[in-house]
Amino acid sequence: MLKRETFKVAIVGLGKVGVTTAYALLLRGLATELVLFSRELAKAEGEKADLEHGAPFYPHTTITATDKFEDLVGTDLVIFTAGAGQKPGQTRLDLTKGNCAIVEKIIPKIVREAPQTLVLMVANPLDIMTLRATELAKLAPGRVFGSGTLLDTARFRLHLSKAIKISAKSIHAYILGEHGDSSFASVSSASIGGKPLLSFPEMSPDHIKWAVEETRKDAYKIISGKGATHYGIASALTHIVETIMRDGQKVVPLSSVLTGQYGLNNIALSLPCILGRNGIERVIDLPLSQGETAALAASASALRSHLDEM
Repeated sequence: MLKRETFKVAIVGLGKVGVTTAYALLLRGLATELVLFSRELAKAEGEKADLEHGAPFYPHTTITATDKFEDLVGTDLVIFTAGAGQKPGQTRLDLTKGNCAIVEKIIPKIVREAPQTLVLMVANPLDIMTLRATELAKLAPGRVFGSGTLLDTARFRLHLSKAIKISAKSIHAYILGEHGDSSFASVSSASIGGKPLLSFPEMSPDHIKWAVEETRKDAYKIISGKGATHYGIASALTHIVETIMRDGQKVVPLSSVLTGQYGLNNIALSLPCILGRNGIERVIDLPLSQGETAALAASASALRSHLDEM
C-alpha cells in the first residue's frame, strides 16, 4: 500500500466559513493534518472535538486545535477566513477597515512560522484583503491569492444551466473582476460543448444580463434569509484545495495582484489562473471584448477608489 503524501492545511478563523470548510475537507480526505487556529482556544478545541467524532467515517486526518502561530510550522496551505462577515444591508467593501487590521496583524506571523506556505485569502472584501496580504507576506509571486470569483462563477453557471437544461459543469463561462458588485461576465469567450454561449437559442443578451444580476444578488439574498453564506464558499474552497494538493493544473478564476495584465498593476482582481501545488502558475490572457475590458478596468477603479478613502 502506497504511503499517503502529507498535506498540512491550516484554517485561520473559525467562523461559519472556516468550520464548514474544515468539515468539507475532512469528508473529502484533502488534508493529512488540519490545524484549526482561533484566538479563542476553547472555540478551536470545541470544533476539534466535534469534528473528530466523525473520524470513523472519513480518511484519517490529524486535527490540531490551537491559538499559537508556532503550530503552523510546516503548513502547505493556510486558508485565511478570519474577519467580520457581511451583515444584512452591508456590502463586502463595508468590511474593509476592520478586516484589513486583522490581516495586517496576522499575516506576518503566519509567514514567520510557515515561510513555505501558500496563503488562500477568503475574508472580505476579498480583493483588497488579497492585495494587502500579498504586500505583507512578501512571498514569491502566485503564493498568495484569493478565492476570487470562483463562487460567483459557480452561481452564474448554475443560473444559466437552469435555462438551457445543460449541466453547469458543461458550461464554460466566467465571472471576473471584483468579488463584489462590479464583477462582470466574460460572455465573448463563453461556450458549451465548443459552441459559443449565445449560439444557443435559449440564451440571449437579456437572459445573460439577468443571470449576472442574480449572481450579484445571491449573497445578499442568503445573508438576508439566514445571516451568512458558508456552504457554497466551502465547496469552492474544497475545489481549490484539491487542485493544489493533487497539483491539478486546473484553470480557476482566482484573485491575484495583477502585473500588467490588460494594463493593470498593483490591484488584485480575478482572472482565469492555472493552479497547482505551487499556487498560481500563470494568469491566462483571456480574449476579452472591448466592453469586458472596460468592465475589468471599472472593477479596478472601484477598488482603487475605496482604497484611496481608507
